[in-house]
Amino acid sequence: MKRRDFLKQASMAAVAASVARVGAANKRIAFGGIQIECSTYGNILSRMEDFTVRRGQELADYRLFAVTKNYPHPFMPVFLASAVPGGRVERSTYDALKSEFLGRLRELMPLDGVYLPMHGAMYVDGMTDAEGDWISAVRAVVGERCLISASYDLHGNVSRRVIDNLDMMSAFRTAPHIDREETHKRACDMLVRCLDEGIRPTLVWAPIPVLMPGERSSTEYEPAKRLWGQLPAMNAQEGVMDVSLLVGYVWADEARATAAAVLTGTRPAALHKTATELAQQYWNARAEFQFGVPTGTMAEVIAKAQASATRPVVLSDSGDNPTGGGTGDRADALAELLRMKVRDVVLAGIADRPGTEACYKAGVGATLTLKVGATLDPQASKPVEVTGKVRFLAKTDRLPERQAVIEVDGVTVVLTARRRPFHEIADFTSLGLDPTAFKIVVVKAGYLVPPIAAIANPNLMALTEGAVNQDIPRLLSRHRVPSYPWVPDLKWAPTTIVSARSKR
Repeated sequence: MKRRDFLKQASMAAVAASVARVGAANKRIAFGGIQIECSTYGNILSRMEDFTVRRGQELADYRLFAVTKNYPHPFMPVFLASAVPGGRVERSTYDALKSEFLGRLRELMPLDGVYLPMHGAMYVDGMTDAEGDWISAVRAVVGERCLISASYDLHGNVSRRVIDNLDMMSAFRTAPHIDREETHKRACDMLVRCLDEGIRPTLVWAPIPVLMPGERSSTEYEPAKRLWGQLPAMNAQEGVMDVSLLVGYVWADEARATAAAVLTGTRPAALHKTATELAQQYWNARAEFQFGVPTGTMAEVIAKAQASATRPVVLSDSGDNPTGGGTGDRADALAELLRMKVRDVVLAGIADRPGTEACYKAGVGATLTLKVGATLDPQASKPVEVTGKVRFLAKTDRLPERQAVIEVDGVTVVLTARRRPFHEIADFTSLGLDPTAFKIVVVKAGYLVPPIAAIANPNLMALTEGAVNQDIPRLLSRHRVPSYPWVPDLKWAPTTIVSARSKR
């Protein structure tokens, strides 16, 4: 090649690369969504006051989405509405949030891409497939050419409507969920790559008619450990951009509630093959899923804890776990502790705003008689009458954040004005409590998150009543497709469904 021709071609290549870089920098991406997990087995509604809504710069600076600042494209925040899992979302609340989100999205148009950090297990009163409704509404605003990427919780439910309106998806790979930021990054990386390289990916879905509670499918134990452990290697295949495996959400009685394999990539044959293999592996392992810690009735695990030579023994009140969709107001555990005359125990916590307010009115040091529990869902449980001494009141100007510590016959009880979990050691120490100083720690939880699991010596799970009862075959199942374990002898073979977007 002549030197003049070489220089000409090199110059043209440099100009093309420069244009490509400028084009890439001009891509416009919006991000935001709605996240809540809703049990259909409780009697409470999730309302606007239950949601935390991060808008504008507050969302842009939210640590879980720091990854959005690492790209050459502007990621423009819409809003993220999130709530502690609970009951069905009130329809007027959903409609208001959806209307605001779509309005803010329209103000950002035109858009090249949208990133939707969703949960996947929202249930709106009077509606089925709430995420499908939200995502399809976003699609209607941004148009067919815009690429949409979504991240999902491991316990999200997928539907045809969801798949047909997305271009790509990535789900958590750990339970407990310690890979949130990694998942957000995978979803954003895919979106940016597709925009930069002009890729229109294929999305393939293989629904699996199996439903397990998270407590029987933690990725810290088999068979989930090996099933999810293989995903990074599968992700490395040529033409595969993301491999996701979802447990689904078992406490929502709706047709889309199943486990699922969801793959995104550029080679349909490889996607179909891997999705089919992964779905079959999950199906074959369905009878292997077991609790990762010893279980029993509340009375049985309390007795084991009392007999233990180690401390603190952490007991999970699994049926009323607010992070799974439980109401959080049941006082069954307190009643059993008092009946068994247990001492040196802390119970955190019981959602009881009237009881909490009564403690604040009485003041630290006061002794008062309360009916504790059953304030949110009195149909599902009964209160327990106790006489206790107020030991601590959290200092806060916000009524929903009020928390009171009372001592009742050797049992230290935390009452909270709102439903909330106790996942961090700071949740205790901020109330003047050291959980490691007690013989027994009772929390409303299923599997333990790492900070509390680290102090458990050991962890025992109480299989209790509530909106997230672990007795899965006993749950009413009117709207689900035939699924295991409700149909123990179900015959099934995997099939894959390709997104309608991919066909365009």
